[in-house]
Amino acid sequence: MKTVKVYGPGCKRCETVATMVRDAAAKLDIEIELEKVSDAKSIAMAGVMSTPGLAIDGKLVHAGGLPREDAVELWLKG
Repeated sequence: MKTVKVYGPGCKRCETVATMVRDAAAKLDIEIELEKVSDAKSIAMAGVMSTPGLAIDGKLVHAGGLPREDAVELWLKG
C-alpha cells in the first residue's frame, strides 16, 4: 500500500490532485492511503513552498500547480 499526502489549504487544485491520484491508483490497481494535509505548519515542514504539494511514501514528488497524469502514474508505480 502506498501512503499519499496532498498538501494544501483545500482549494480546487488540491481537490483535483487528490482526484487525479485516486483515479491513477484505481487505473493501475494500486492500493493507496490518501491523506489531505491543510495545516500551514505541516505544509511548511514538508518543504512545500507552493501548493498543492504531493508526497508518496514520504517523498515530496510535486509542488505547485497540477501535475501531469502520466507523472502521477509513474510516481505511484515507483
